[in-house]
This record gives sequence, structure tokens and C-alpha cells, in this order.
Amino acid sequence: MLKKTLRYLAIFIVPLLGSLLIRLLSLTNKKVFHAPESLGEQQFIMACWHGQLLMIPYAYKKYRKIPKVKLLISEHFDGNLIAKTLNYFGFETIRGSSTRGGAKALIGSIKEIKKGYDLGITPDGPKGPRHEVHDGIVLMAQKTKVKIVLVEIKPSKFWQINSWDRFIIPKPFGIINYYISDLIDLSQMEMQVTKEIIQKGLLKHE
Repeated sequence: MLKKTLRYLAIFIVPLLGSLLIRLLSLTNKKVFHAPESLGEQQFIMACWHGQLLMIPYAYKKYRKIPKVKLLISEHFDGNLIAKTLNYFGFETIRGSSTRGGAKALIGSIKEIKKGYDLGITPDGPKGPRHEVHDGIVLMAQKTKVKIVLVEIKPSKFWQINSWDRFIIPKPFGIINYYISDLIDLSQMEMQVTKEIIQKGLLKHE
């Protein structure tokens, strides 16, 4: 009963505090974008590693002042916290992952793309292995013919949590570098080739 009560409280408190922390870190860091000036009006799938997810709202909002995006978030409890945190930035979510609710997530993602939404995804989420690209992003891109955008988020100063994804939290008063690729068309490529392109693109500035 105590565990359920604590989880219930966390669902209400943690996302609010998390959204305030993200905004505070954004305000106290200089953001530098190494990125195309525009990605045009066409839809895209934006991808970053799970460990760099915290500051992703500002990568997306560089190109879409009014968010129209669905983020693929796992059905785990941690996923609930992430989903509700991102709601504060106007981001909607699709629940599921490659390890839980995978087929439902794939079908749901394709439906939302067809409705005109962009999609956000962590190719190595929700439980890793770290920096290993799962099939989901490739299947979604190829079945919908939507191009992908790769995002690396590199703070000059940060804390790193001892978790499977080595989750990064920027420290205040530094620089957050956003490395954002041009649109990449995966529609005519083989699965293994596309996964290698995504992995190399997301590790370009390691």
C-alpha cells in the first residue's frame, strides 16, 4: 500500500518538478545549435539516445514553435514520469516500446504520423543496450516514408547517473551543444545499413 501511495504521489509531483528543472537548466545554459536553419514543413522522426533525452524539447522547438509531435515512451513506471513531464512542453505521447507493447507502439506511431504528427523516439530505449539501435525506428521510417533527424545533446558540464543509459543532466552555467542532422531518407535501405547509419550519426561527437 505504501509503495502504491508513493508512486501515486510521484506521478503528480515528479513531472512538475522535472519540467521546472528542465526550464531552469535551459535558462542557465547557453544553447548552441550546430544544425540546419530549417527542416521545412515536411514531417520527420527525431531521434536521440535515451541518456540524452532530458533537453530534447529545445531541439524540437527550434523547428516547430507550436509542437505537433508524439513521443514514443515506454509503458514502464519511469515512462509514465517522462510522458507527464513532456506534457508540460506541449508534447503528446504514444505508449509502448520494443520490449513492451512493441506491436501496439509501431501501429500507433504509424497512425499518428499519417495524422500529420512528427515522431520522437529513443532508438536504444527503454532498457538498452545503451547506444544499440532497435528495429522500431527503421520500420516506422520505412513504412511511412518519413525522413529522420538525428540529435546529439552535449553539455559542457553535466552530472551522469549510474543507470544503464548513463543519463546526462546538464549543470547550470555551461554550454549545451545541439548537433542536429539534415533530414535522412531511409526508405530504400536495408535494415542493418540503416541501423549503422543511425548509430554512427548519434555517436559522431562522442
